[in-house]
Amino acid sequence: MFWSYKVRDEIKQRFAKEITSGLPLVIRDEKTMSGSAHVGSTRGVVIHGHISDVLTDAKIANKYLFEVNDFDPMDGLPIYLDQDRFKPYMGRILCDVPSPDDKAKNYAEYFAAEFLEVIKKTGYEPELYRSSELYLSGKYNETIRLALDHADLIRAIYKEVSGSDKGEEWLPIQVICEQCKKVGTTKAIKWDGKLVSYRCEKNMVKWAEGCGHSGTIDPFDGRAKLPWKVEWPAKWKIMSVKIEGAGKDHATKGGSRDIAKRISQEVFGYPEPLDIPYNFFVIGGKKMSSSKGAGATAQEIADLLPSEILRLLMMKEPKQEIDFDAYGDTIPILFDSYDRIATEYFEKKETDWSTAFAFMHPVKEREKLEAHFFPRFSQIAYLVQMPHVDVLAKVTEMKGSALTSGDRAEVEQRSAYAKRWLSKYSPEKFKFELQEQVPELASSFTDEQYKALGAIHDYIVAHDPLDGHELHSRIHDIKKEIEIDPKELFSAIYISFLGKDSGPQVGWFLSALPRDFVLSRLAAITESFKE
Repeated sequence: MFWSYKVRDEIKQRFAKEITSGLPLVIRDEKTMSGSAHVGSTRGVVIHGHISDVLTDAKIANKYLFEVNDFDPMDGLPIYLDQDRFKPYMGRILCDVPSPDDKAKNYAEYFAAEFLEVIKKTGYEPELYRSSELYLSGKYNETIRLALDHADLIRAIYKEVSGSDKGEEWLPIQVICEQCKKVGTTKAIKWDGKLVSYRCEKNMVKWAEGCGHSGTIDPFDGRAKLPWKVEWPAKWKIMSVKIEGAGKDHATKGGSRDIAKRISQEVFGYPEPLDIPYNFFVIGGKKMSSSKGAGATAQEIADLLPSEILRLLMMKEPKQEIDFDAYGDTIPILFDSYDRIATEYFEKKETDWSTAFAFMHPVKEREKLEAHFFPRFSQIAYLVQMPHVDVLAKVTEMKGSALTSGDRAEVEQRSAYAKRWLSKYSPEKFKFELQEQVPELASSFTDEQYKALGAIHDYIVAHDPLDGHELHSRIHDIKKEIEIDPKELFSAIYISFLGKDSGPQVGWFLSALPRDFVLSRLAAITESFKE
């Protein structure tokens, strides 16, 4: 059973009363807009969006919310921004920092626009809201008061769950300094039931400098904010959240999820939402950081993959780590996986993935799903590099019959994505350039290599039209007849045409090239051997 169906069944059992009443179950996700989001941020979007899809399919009312978190302090400066320009804003609320391009409303909106385009690319349509809207409209007021009134209980929860000793004077509130507008440098020192006294300390944190101001302030209506581990459960209560997962770093024992759960239940009187913990998204085994510029951004990868392939990547079992490398085989393998699942789906073979195939497509596309020919992405990537090749004509040959409109659309889409991948990311083994002249390396071929190329030449002369599968089979026969090492045989073929010792499937490769060109090249090489 696909993992999301198990989650659906758990939801049915846990929220049976709400489902019967028709009350929409709120599913929530968020992203702090502190910089360009790395591709791993898209995993939460897809996991929550997919659960919403599965519930809707089961006729369970639900609402998918996505928070643009623009009310956190700027506590890290991305390396790709002007450090001198933005350093003075460190410690201020993200929505109170100017946009890097001076066009967006503020810093948070600049990066939000980028990530919202990624969400659009996934095909999900969550209901968007900004965290600043909740604070400024007073939606947090009740939870802020509860947190301050129960500061001793929250301190005890921190100590019991994580071992963190906050000290007797610590208060669960971060005031926005009235003088310098920073929130990351203030320390609340007293709550009298109405007002919070605070100091904006010069050296409280390493990443920002306070102004030294002291004051007393009403902490409501956006003049202060809750710290993350208190704010998270406050969001659950305010938005009536029933389902919300998070990365496994939050779900570790004694981590932020455990603390948030206790605060939600004991301070805010709200049950913890159903959790769907998901593993890291890594590149080369290293967890990515958007602020440090490590790993591909969500926008870069979304531009490299059509929505169904992007969903396939992110819909993997949440507990599985996703190791993604745009510079390796990841993308061709993803397309191959999609093709396999599509074949199982259209042939009505029931597997875990085939039962979820429809959900890999946006709702509007599901009714139009139909079986068609899926040329391998790696083959398309080769064909688009050959300027003399008519890609649609070659795919028609591969299929063995005329292409349908769906076939053509698939070829055109894969051609476009293959070109993007090849231009920036693909490893050398996928890049091919047909050599106009006989490569110099061909002069050092062994006798066996020359003989093998001559035999291939004679076979092609005798077979017109040329069938790639049959040619491939004949090449293997030649290998046995001449008793040549397979690596020597295939490297001779690739060097002859590409100037490198590797390439695509050899029979198909030669059959895709113009017949006259193949024969003249093989003849030129083998004639030099006879001389």
